[in-house]
Amino acid sequence: MSSTAIQAKLAELGITLPPLAIPAAAYLPFTRTGNLVFLSGHLAKKDGKVWVGQLGKDVDTATGQAAARAVAVDLLGTLQAATGDLGKVVRIVKVMSLVNSTPDFTEQHLVTNGCSELLAAVLGDAGKHARSAFGVAQIPMGACVEIELIAEVRD
Repeated sequence: MSSTAIQAKLAELGITLPPLAIPAAAYLPFTRTGNLVFLSGHLAKKDGKVWVGQLGKDVDTATGQAAARAVAVDLLGTLQAATGDLGKVVRIVKVMSLVNSTPDFTEQHLVTNGCSELLAAVLGDAGKHARSAFGVAQIPMGACVEIELIAEVRD
């Protein structure tokens, strides 16, 4: 998909990509090897703060989807910083989603759709990807969702 088409889609969706975030610990926001870019896990944020909660306890599936969508916006911002141009994305290869959830919550895949659907909406076929979605007992800082991704890019 062309840079112009991607920027038009972001504008249509009312999305402004954030600047590259400073990591909260001893890691890099992304690394590149060959034509693959690995993005570190991004925590869900709301109003600039970590979006705290646990699915199945104090966060419902629809709210979790919104949190995962917010993570996708941040991931796209990091991918833009990593490539200099989202038009260089050949495809999103893999998404891994961690959902802070109670033991009986089983809709992690639906929560993660918030991210997957936005990536496809913005990047078209290049945004369609393989994926894993896991329920976990806790995420750093109490975040409700954390997502990382791998993208194939061209120079």
